[in-house]
Parts: sequence; C-alpha cells; structure tokens
Amino acid sequence: MGSLPSFSDAHSHFKEINTTELMNLFKTQQKYLNFFFHNLDLNQTLIFTQTLLKIEGTIFFTGVGKSGFVAQKISQTLVSLGIRASFLSPVDALHGDIGILSGGTSNAVVFFSKSGNSEELLKLAPCAKAKGAYLISVTSTEDNLLRAVCDLNVHLPLERELCPFDLAPVTSTTIQMVFGDTVAVALMGARNLTRDEYAANHPAGRIGKSLIFKVKDVMKKQDELPVCKEGDLIMDQLVELTSKGCGCLLVIDDEYRLIGTFTDGDLRRTLKASGEGIFKLTVGQMCNRNPRTISSNVMAVDAMRRMEAPPSPVQFLPVLDDQNVLIGIVTLHGLVSAGL
Repeated sequence: MGSLPSFSDAHSHFKEINTTELMNLFKTQQKYLNFFFHNLDLNQTLIFTQTLLKIEGTIFFTGVGKSGFVAQKISQTLVSLGIRASFLSPVDALHGDIGILSGGTSNAVVFFSKSGNSEELLKLAPCAKAKGAYLISVTSTEDNLLRAVCDLNVHLPLERELCPFDLAPVTSTTIQMVFGDTVAVALMGARNLTRDEYAANHPAGRIGKSLIFKVKDVMKKQDELPVCKEGDLIMDQLVELTSKGCGCLLVIDDEYRLIGTFTDGDLRRTLKASGEGIFKLTVGQMCNRNPRTISSNVMAVDAMRRMEAPPSPVQFLPVLDDQNVLIGIVTLHGLVSAGL
C-alpha cells in the first residue's frame, strides 16, 4: 500500500480521519437505510410497480439536483431492460422539451424529489398534466405540494441524512436509488425478460458479450489449427507448435478425430526428462490423451470457467463435434481479446 500524499499548509486545519470514525459513519448510514426498509409501504410500492408495468407509452423520470441524477440513472436502467423510458429535465421541459409528452394518457412522468416542494417540479407538473400524462411523485416528506398535484404518490421513509447538518442529500438519494433499481428488477421479472433479450440490449459491453458469444464465435478453425499426427516426431512439429499462437499441438487421426494434445509445457518436461532422446520421440508417445474439450455451442464465458476449473487451469480447449471430430480450438487469449 502506497504512502498518503502530504497535505499543503492550506489543508493544515483538516483533522485526520480514523477507522473508528469511518466505521461509525457506515454503521449510522446502515441504520438509516434499515429505517427505510422497515418502514417502506410495500402495498404502495406494489401499486407503483404495477402502474409502470401498464404504461403503454413512455415513462419519463424527472428531478432536480441530486434527485435528478438518480432519476436519470433509473430511466437508463429501464431502457437497458427494453422498457420505454427517458429522463426529462424539468428546466428544459419548460422551455420546449415538454413537447415530447405528446401522446395523451399513454405516458407517465415520475417525479423524484426529497422534499416534494422543488419549484421547478411544481411548475412542470401542471404542464405535464395538461399533456395528459399520468403523474407520480416519489418523495420523502409526508406533506408536500407535489403530491397534491399527482395522480399517485409514493413515500420513501427517511429518518435523516447522514450529513451532520441533516442537509446534504446522501441518504435520501441512496434510498431513491435502491427503490428505483429494485422496482426495475421487479419489472424485469414481470415482463419475463429473457437472458437473450437482455444481452441484445448490451451487445458491445462485457455483459452482452458474456451472454451472446458462443465458443463457435471466438474459436480458431481450419488452417489456424496446430494439428499433427500421432506418429510425427516431436522435433519435426516445433514450427507447428509455435507458429499458430495456441501453445499446443492437436493430435488427430486420418478422420480428424482428436487423439490428444501436446503443449509447450509438455515439450519442456519431455526435453528435461529425455535429453537427446527427444529426437526419437513421437508426439503420440508423449501427448495427453484425455484433454479437456468443449462443444462449439457452449457459451464462451462457460469455456473460460472450464479452463479455470480444478485440478489445474488450462490455456486452451479443443472444440469437437458430436463425432469427436476436431472443428476448432478456443484459447484463453482469444477469450480475453474478445472482451470476455
């Protein structure tokens, strides 16, 4: 662990933070979060979730300040689940963007606000209402002005902020995020979203690749395979062993059925044990005749897990068809290069 940077004279009035104080803060935050969990009205939350599920148009999330960031994040989560959602800036909405609410009662606007009294939201609410949108407030104050103009209200119980002045929104935004993301997962289950549908919404990232890519998508095949026959001399196959970038030889018969594998590690061990005798040894005499293999239709991420499985990790897996015929090889380097 590196040493902490030294503070300048400008920071000389700062006091040091110790582990006890830090742990006490985490425990206090946990206490405030538990207050939220223990007091959340689940019936109210169920109605909120069912309402979002029935919205035929777009679910717009809005908020001011930190609550706005939370609203934007939750809208993006829903979009990633294939649900029509978007973030609506309350300021921009009042300067033309509210036109996006055209579509009558098929749309909903969810207002995230700790106090429920933010001026920008109170100005937006009647305008959104005039567009025919269904309005929902999600607030942490029992009596507020926003809930009076909304069709549905959800109360997020807040004991107080972790901030010593009870001002900085550090606990209220946390429970907003927990609430919104949990509802998103509930919607995910209610819509029967499949693994493949979720992956289709994340094609470029590691999540999507791990759910989409199969071994056949990332394996080497045909001329890329380092193949040899079991009767070939080891020393005659050094170029094949090293030039294909797989770190092994795939030993096959005349029908291309896999007999075994011979790795660069096997080469080193054979050379150490046999010395000059290696010049007379065939690949078949020294190959592993019981290697781990895999099918082309297995998920690529599962291939990686199989490589890492006990008793010892391997760097490659020969790919076989149903007749034990060699059709490819998947390597750890290839999986990493594919973004997995």
